[in-house]
Amino acid sequence: MHPTPALQSHHASHDREIESLAEFDEVVSTRRTLAHFRVQAVDLTDRTDALLAADVTGAVFLGCPMTPEAATRVAAVGALVFPPIPGLPFDPYRGFVYTPDELFDGLGEGYEATPDALSYAWFQRTRADGDVFASMLRAVHDDAVSDALDELLVGARVVGVMGGHAMARGTEAYAGAARLGRALARAGFTVATGGGPGAMEAANLGAYAAPFEDAMLTEALAVLAEVPSFVPSVTDWARAAFEVRSTWPGGGPSAGIPTWFYGHEPPNAFAAHIAKYFSNATREDGLLARCTAGVVFLPGAAGTVQEIFDNATPNYYRSRGEPTPMVLVDTAHWTEHLPAWPLLQALARERPMAARVALVERIEEAPEALKRLGG
Repeated sequence: MHPTPALQSHHASHDREIESLAEFDEVVSTRRTLAHFRVQAVDLTDRTDALLAADVTGAVFLGCPMTPEAATRVAAVGALVFPPIPGLPFDPYRGFVYTPDELFDGLGEGYEATPDALSYAWFQRTRADGDVFASMLRAVHDDAVSDALDELLVGARVVGVMGGHAMARGTEAYAGAARLGRALARAGFTVATGGGPGAMEAANLGAYAAPFEDAMLTEALAVLAEVPSFVPSVTDWARAAFEVRSTWPGGGPSAGIPTWFYGHEPPNAFAAHIAKYFSNATREDGLLARCTAGVVFLPGAAGTVQEIFDNATPNYYRSRGEPTPMVLVDTAHWTEHLPAWPLLQALARERPMAARVALVERIEEAPEALKRLGG
């Protein structure tokens, strides 16, 4: 067995936030006040007595179900109440990132019945209708997800693994990406990906496999190879992943940061923590900004090229502090097929980031390259 990093669930700078019923009860019993607290998506229907008695001056209740009596009282004495929004397939005020079980709930009836698919369908209906209310809900949701992700990753050494969604299960490239995720997790890093299929799923799978003996990953890869892609059936693709999870429960943690903007790409079930966004721009910038220990770029297409230079820009200008390591994998891909490496080298020349970029031939070389670059 191998150690894997634990992810945090809360942070001192958020000590005025209440995100669970247990936290609510603790605050009421120990501090005896809710003044200036932010209570986020907590069902308070059975806490009417506490809400009637507590000082709620300056408190904000975001999407918290409560009785009409309690809602009237807290609003009358100075609290701000944002009521739950009925009829949505997602909670815009949520206090935590998603789990695979949450997004894929109802998979037994087919992927189309899951909250993930229903949220994408809602997004498709509302994204171009010009309704300011719908756009506000998306923005509130994405900000809540960012807040939850920041709390989750406090103190973590995060390494991003970027790569294309088209990398099929059953290929050597997929197996290599999984071994990379496993190696990074065993080295104490938190693996973060774009949260989708292909190379992203493989890296999250590797992190999931990190606590087990090596044979587990080999066997899991064989199970997954029976359904190589999410096309034509997301349902079959996801069920294969959940079969692996049920056969080997209790895998290691990692983060997936996908988007409903690419709704045809489902999230993968191996990222224990899924920060899913409506805005792809917010998602892309947030994913790379949180990769504080570096990023490994596997072969990919336009999306991966974009991520390379989205990451290179703050390294070039040092807008996020010292440059972070960037490791590109597969010489032929990044110098001939899509020659991003020569441009990256040219940008880095005579700047501090020059010592933080590397090109390696094989995926097995990436962890050592990260270490060499200071990841």
